[in-house]
Amino acid sequence: MDNLWAPWRVEYLTQPPATECIFCAQGNDRELLILRRTRLSRVMLNRYPYSNGHLLISLNRHSADLGELTADELLELMREVALCRDILARSSGAQGFNIGINLGKAAGAGVEDHLHLHVVPRWYGDSNFMTVVADVRVIPEALLATYDRLLPFFQAAVEG
Repeated sequence: MDNLWAPWRVEYLTQPPATECIFCAQGNDRELLILRRTRLSRVMLNRYPYSNGHLLISLNRHSADLGELTADELLELMREVALCRDILARSSGAQGFNIGINLGKAAGAGVEDHLHLHVVPRWYGDSNFMTVVADVRVIPEALLATYDRLLPFFQAAVEG
């Protein structure tokens, strides 16, 4: 029998629940996996991705209510979605994307009190037997390697 090693998953399995909102956390952007900051939002890698390059976009303002967002905030979220989709297509050759918002725990929101969008790159054949048979995802690239690969694209977006 072959073994599938994913030692980074032990952190997910053993860590206590977060006491601080991951979308409000301050500190080193690389440690927090933050790739881009704007006046209203931030883009970060999902620490527990569905696929390599799974990005999260959140507003800086802590809110879970889609209905209370301003027109500027709504526009900012969509601009960042478009930018992330473009960067992921260029940087990884993604052939499609799942883009969405999980509102509330019943809808699958892991962080239900701070609204955020998911941008998940997809490729033909990326659902393999591991997902179907073992309910396991195989993520072939380490998070910080993905961060380092994507960061220059986000930096160029700021400079351009």
